[in-house]
Amino acid sequence: MSRIDLADGTYTAVVDAIEDGLATVFFERDGDDVGDAVLDADRLPDEGRHADAILDVRIEDGSIATATYDPDLTESRSEAAQDRFDRLSERPPKDGRE
Repeated sequence: MSRIDLADGTYTAVVDAIEDGLATVFFERDGDDVGDAVLDADRLPDEGRHADAILDVRIEDGSIATATYDPDLTESRSEAAQDRFDRLSERPPKDGRE
C-alpha cells in the first residue's frame, strides 16, 4: 500500500478503479483535486469498493484512518455525469433550428 501524501484532515475520495486487490483513489478537498494514491482495496468500506464510489475519508499520518461510503453523493455524481454525457452526445439542430 502506498503512503498518501496529504496533510491530516478530511477529504472526499473518488474510487477510480479496483484491479487485483488495488484501488486507485483520487482525493478532493473543497471541490479541488489534491492528490491520488493506489491502496489495498480492503482499506475501503465493502460497499465502496467499486469504480466511481464516493467516500468521506480522514487521513492521519499518511494513511486512511476512517472511510465512509456516501451512496447519495455517489448516485448524484453519477447522474450528473450521465446528464453531461447525454447533453454532449445530442446533435446540434440544423440551420440553428431546434
